[in-house]
Amino acid sequence: MLVASALLTGALAGCSSLNEKASEAMGEYIPQWAGGLPSDAPPRPGTAKYDEWMKERERLRQMPAAEREREQQARTAQPTGQSGLDPVH
Repeated sequence: MLVASALLTGALAGCSSLNEKASEAMGEYIPQWAGGLPSDAPPRPGTAKYDEWMKERERLRQMPAAEREREQQARTAQPTGQSGLDPVH
C-alpha cells in the first residue's frame, strides 16, 4: 500500500508541470463564454503584438487627457459588428 501511494504521488506531481504549460497555451483558445480570456485581454509578453500594444499605451499616456478621451469616444462610436447588448447570464 505504501509503495502504491508513493507511485501515485510521484505520477501526480509529474503532471503538475505539464498542466501548467498546457494551461498557458490553452487559455487563449477557450472561448470567453467557457471561461477563456476576455476579448480585451492584453497580448502575451514577448510577442510582436505585445510590443505594439505597449507602444500604443505609451502614446496614449503621453497624450493630453482631453485628446485621449476624444480618441477613445471616436473608437467606441465605430460599429464593431456586435449588437451592443450586455450578455445574458
